[in-house]
Amino acid sequence: MKPVTLGLIIGNRGFFPSHLCESGRKSILDVLEKAGFKVITLGVDETEFGSIESLEDARKCGALFKKHAEEIDGVLVTLPNFGDEKAVANALRWSGLRVPVLVHAFADDAANMMITDRRDSFCGKMSVCNNLTQYEIPFSLTSLHTCDPTSASFAGDLARFDAICRVVRSVRNLRIGALGARPQAFNTVRYSEKLLENHGISVETLDLFEFFGWVEKEKDDSAIVLKKLEEIKNYVDTSTVDAAALLKMAKFGAILDQWMKDADLQCTAVQCWTAMEEFFGVVPCTIMSMLSNGLLPSACEVDVMGTLAMHILAQASNKISALVDWNNNYGDDPDKGVVFHCSNLPKDIFRESGEGSPVMDYQEILAGSVGKENSYGTIVGRIAAAPFTYLRVGTDDTLGSMRAYVGEGKFTDDTLLSFGGYGVVEVPRFQELLKFICENGFEHHVTVNPSLTGAAVAEALDRYLGWDLYHHE
Repeated sequence: MKPVTLGLIIGNRGFFPSHLCESGRKSILDVLEKAGFKVITLGVDETEFGSIESLEDARKCGALFKKHAEEIDGVLVTLPNFGDEKAVANALRWSGLRVPVLVHAFADDAANMMITDRRDSFCGKMSVCNNLTQYEIPFSLTSLHTCDPTSASFAGDLARFDAICRVVRSVRNLRIGALGARPQAFNTVRYSEKLLENHGISVETLDLFEFFGWVEKEKDDSAIVLKKLEEIKNYVDTSTVDAAALLKMAKFGAILDQWMKDADLQCTAVQCWTAMEEFFGVVPCTIMSMLSNGLLPSACEVDVMGTLAMHILAQASNKISALVDWNNNYGDDPDKGVVFHCSNLPKDIFRESGEGSPVMDYQEILAGSVGKENSYGTIVGRIAAAPFTYLRVGTDDTLGSMRAYVGEGKFTDDTLLSFGGYGVVEVPRFQELLKFICENGFEHHVTVNPSLTGAAVAEALDRYLGWDLYHHE
């Protein structure tokens, strides 16, 4: 995943000790470099210590950021001393950037509070935030009002801001492929393409008839088909699956890869029930699982909003996402439940070995109507115990807005015998969440990701993308 590039603003105020900007600049640049960020900032030959204070400094900074607007994913404002609030706000306004902004202030040393070393960044941070609010520039704050940039606290702030920047960057100009029509029985996955487009997200549609026309034309022994066949066999245990079914999956996967490349797609939503099984003879689950496992999320039942949520969580965490159903209660425990899908879950979300490790099988639900021989290709197993973040996004067509809910929980090792891809979850105040989902008409599909990124995702969607958000903390 491409590293986040930050624009760095170092605030200065002349009647406070300017030498703190010199040492502060060195300290913050060292921290950012070690954390893996790329940085664009004024040089020490352009302004005093590369900081900004005057109107001229702000114009220089704004021009620099505007020049690198295609590269900058977020801006870090750091205050080694009080800082000039107008210079910071003007630099951001004149840059024209619409990216996340993190405001950081250095902590004073209680043993050095005389005029030569006193920062007053504690106070200056409030002035900067006041001006950003007046300028209607959204911003984020560190968890502590002031902190040493080498502290564990600031490292956590940077990690959260990194996730925020990745989410915002990835959603704007995102392209999603919708392969096939929404299954007739799934009104729940309806959505508004126009609302998505209004938020910079494009949906590229393709009819199954046209897609399978391309599949039919592809030779069984073409290079791309043989390569995909080898990838499938290396991905998961296929020992119980007929060779003819594996070849069909390989052709399907090769053409899907080509379409994604040609249409510049970052994620997909695919029709499954039941035309593909009846008239082609396999389920698409393995190919979708492989895509999701490679951080190119793919959702079934043409759940475009589901794959959007998968993409958001994958970008926030740099880990795989899976689309599941909130599916069953777990005994009498009100804070536990069962999640399930048939499944196309990415293999890395399953137990690595032993009972519940991933294997290719047939789709037991569909086999009764289309035949076992036409339903091979699911990836089944038990989701490994781990903390996780869950997310569902949707479009409110009546109000003309994007909406979402997000929260965190954990997958447990509680006993469960099931087919498909499944796991037991524990979510604090789960009954309250379920009530919220039902009362607000959210879908039964939800995205899960083995990470704890709920706070970063909530901030990205609410503060910077302007979506209606419920954060189940």
